[in-house]
Amino acid sequence: MTNSIDIIHWIDANQQRFIDISDKIWEYAEIRFEEVKSAKLQIEVLEEEGFEVTRGVADMPTAFVASYGKEGPIIAVLGEYDALSGLSQKAGVFEKTPVEEGASGHGCGHNLLGAGSLAAAIAVKNYLESHKIPGIIQYYGCPGEEGGSGKTYMVREGLFDAVDIALCWHPFSTNFIFNLSSLSNIQVYFRFKGISAHAAAAPHMGRSALDAVELMNIGANYLREHIITQARLHYAVTNTGGNAPNVVQADAEVLYLIRAPTILQTKEIYERVKKIAKGAALMTETEVEIIFDKAASNLIPNDIVGEVLFEKFKEVGAPQYTEEEIEYGKKLRQTFNKGEVPELNTFGAFKEELGEDMIEKIKTKIIFDDILPNTLPEFTLPGSTDVGDVSWVVPTSQIGTSCVILGTPGHSWQEVTQCTTSISHKGMIAAAKVMALTALEFVENIELVNEAKAELNMRLGSTKYESPIASEVKPNVPKWVFEAMK
Repeated sequence: MTNSIDIIHWIDANQQRFIDISDKIWEYAEIRFEEVKSAKLQIEVLEEEGFEVTRGVADMPTAFVASYGKEGPIIAVLGEYDALSGLSQKAGVFEKTPVEEGASGHGCGHNLLGAGSLAAAIAVKNYLESHKIPGIIQYYGCPGEEGGSGKTYMVREGLFDAVDIALCWHPFSTNFIFNLSSLSNIQVYFRFKGISAHAAAAPHMGRSALDAVELMNIGANYLREHIITQARLHYAVTNTGGNAPNVVQADAEVLYLIRAPTILQTKEIYERVKKIAKGAALMTETEVEIIFDKAASNLIPNDIVGEVLFEKFKEVGAPQYTEEEIEYGKKLRQTFNKGEVPELNTFGAFKEELGEDMIEKIKTKIIFDDILPNTLPEFTLPGSTDVGDVSWVVPTSQIGTSCVILGTPGHSWQEVTQCTTSISHKGMIAAAKVMALTALEFVENIELVNEAKAELNMRLGSTKYESPIASEVKPNVPKWVFEAMK
């Protein structure tokens, strides 16, 4: 069986290397499908470690698969490294201070996610090599999780078909097994084309694309009353047609993100939204072009994989924090909007399963330093992830580790500013240890692998995976990225 002490000691001894990688990716802060520097950095490290790297997979230059080993169970560790637009922020400060106004920033901690997964994969590779154990460890470099669904394209191209177990993690504000479902989604552009005219002298000659966008949004807002409660409709007007009010706007565009608990429900709502768009075009005598951007399926939990992650998490233990780190957290918390604690919205309904003491810790602590018991009933988190598509074809589970202080709003400058602190580094290193130990447990226990696969088959029943992205839809990668990754 795996010598856990060897793995833990190796990651501890090499942690600064992966902290530096995480901080460097934080500095790069590259958005979806543009993660050129972040991908190259990881590929260089993996090749130095003896991994065989296949670059530019699934029509995404910044996507890659790194593999070590020739036979045995194939364990995949998933990495992400994309940032969010408009969230540029200096590190470790207590006010909103962009590094560069309007630039991007790591507001979801994917700099940590990629580096932590990288550490786990290399730790497993070194263990397999030094102990001469058969097994294959693969690191999946997955771009564009934020608004791109990179993994969905990778699954569609069959890159996970031979994988036995998939592991992932995500920076969070608590430590828990992320063995839950998530909302599926579809993202789509609605581009309206009208006729320009002088808005005062000849308004009757014009056909307003901007009117069509506004009418579409009104229709979508009325639709909210007639879709299931768990569904979500988000939109952003990406082109208003210009800034001259005395011109009838001939071009306008709106981007919709549609979510629901299952991909079938999301597709049904999408069809209704398309009808609204066509109705808006009809009312305004404009034309509408519907441009499918991306989609992601809902997560399929796996109790077998989740339980192994939980046991290894207990073995590793939750990160502990210094008084200095807690004082930093207290000062940063003063910048949060007053009101509900997001963690209580997620976990507060499960007092019986978690226990009053655990709920009290979420209420009163600045940084969470325990592990939530693996007793939560299955429920659907209100966010989405393209890990969902992986979970349809491979037994998959993931953990969340405490990388930011409790109450931190997701996708905020406060999250960006924390993602190079010792608090976030401790959560990343803990995640690397848990995933590495879990991967080796499955490498050495083929019966456990078969149990996890049997559970996935049971959960899916007669339902077969169908990619939510049609084969003719390609990732929305800027042309310059192809050249930059050569």
